[in-house]
Amino acid sequence: MTVRGLVADAAARLAGAGVASPRVDAELLVAHVLGVPRGRLLLADAPDAEQGRTVDALVTRRAAREPLQHLLGTAVLGPVEVAVGPGVFVPRPETETLLVRALELVRSTPAPVAVDLCTGTGALALALAHERPDAVVHAVEVDPGALTWTRRNLAGSRVVLHEADVTVPGVLADLTGAVDLVTCNPPYVPEDAPVPPEVRADPHGAVFAGADGLAVVRPVAALAHRLLRPRGAVAIEHDDSHPDAVREVLAAAGFADVATHPDLTGRPRVATARRT
Repeated sequence: MTVRGLVADAAARLAGAGVASPRVDAELLVAHVLGVPRGRLLLADAPDAEQGRTVDALVTRRAAREPLQHLLGTAVLGPVEVAVGPGVFVPRPETETLLVRALELVRSTPAPVAVDLCTGTGALALALAHERPDAVVHAVEVDPGALTWTRRNLAGSRVVLHEADVTVPGVLADLTGAVDLVTCNPPYVPEDAPVPPEVRADPHGAVFAGADGLAVVRPVAALAHRLLRPRGAVAIEHDDSHPDAVREVLAAAGFADVATHPDLTGRPRVATARRT
């Protein structure tokens, strides 16, 4: 079979299974098996029989709605690629908006101190450190399953890892009033909200956060306010049904300049604010 034929067959099977982006997923899976970048896929040699069988097995798993990133073993956020798998939340494209907004908030701050709460894979912390080599970046995670991946991804980096629960009062006491930027992609989906099958592969505690989805956002807002210097900034990703509620939480925590920002699809996804 040719590369074109292999991709076309995989895309058709994924489309029939209801996968949201069947052609892209098919190309990424075939490129992964052939060991070439997706952009050079059509220039690759024709797959042999063993490669065809490997693609077939991966497509079968993806058609069963196993996350694409689990099959590839990696996920990308901005300039970084991290290892992912069962036990850790997979970074999503919408978090690109969180990264962009966070960097804008400290654009004019020399050598900023940044703290990424609920870091999971560590992707956002690594991306911040990559884009701001002058920054001191801290990452915070508590879940043992996630920490296996966090440690792996942060190994050899400049990011300082804290094994801590962001909902516990007094956490990170040594950083109180010393931080320029706090970022967080917390669990924020309401418990009864319907989600795509792929989301069920993520740890429950990394996705769902109480009846209203704000059970972690509230303590995170209070923690961010305590950690930040005056005029320090916070950026939090949230559910697209939550823009008003998250702005209210941030205002109640003492923040000013509270604003909501859309993701690449136009959905309200990120809230930013500054400490007065």
